[in-house]
Amino acid sequence: MTSVQPDLAPWARDTVLQWLKENVPEIRIQHILRVESMARDLAQRHQLDQEQAARAGLMHDLAKYFPPAQLLALAQKHQLPTDPVDEANPHLLHAQVSAVVAQETFGITDTEILAAISNHTLGQPQMSDLSCVVFLADSLEPGRGDRPKVQAAREMSYQNLHHAVALVCDLTLKHLVKTQRLIHPRMVLTRNWAWLELQS
Repeated sequence: MTSVQPDLAPWARDTVLQWLKENVPEIRIQHILRVESMARDLAQRHQLDQEQAARAGLMHDLAKYFPPAQLLALAQKHQLPTDPVDEANPHLLHAQVSAVVAQETFGITDTEILAAISNHTLGQPQMSDLSCVVFLADSLEPGRGDRPKVQAAREMSYQNLHHAVALVCDLTLKHLVKTQRLIHPRMVLTRNWAWLELQS
């Protein structure tokens, strides 16, 4: 009999769900569950590990409601890479800090899962297909609406991960420019990487 990895124990999901109920509003939990479901579906479609995808989806927003000061303090404590844009908008750190919480609170040691959680907001050049799946599930789960461009990106996510990542980055960047908000350099790097991947 093969041993079960600690972070794949059958009780882990219930433990995470209980923690979420105590720390995250119900409306956000519904989003998280939709991300978990879509991540699993995308993983199946692209022949990736469905359990890894589902677990990363379930834990991607653990730090979503941490106060800015707490996000900055945890980023400093764990020597997470930060940018002036992070300091101006600490909420952007919630993805990386969520990976820290997954590791410290729930004993997650799977580096692929931790990376997928960390990359779900801004992406990362050369990120794995699993990270692409969670990045896309977060942006394109059914609760995000059915505007034509969103729906087109959603459909593309089941066909070509890199193309879908490029489309999502473009949608996000256009929105940030339109609303005159700061753009994190990593989003630009992710966008360019994804488009270049399509040309290689």
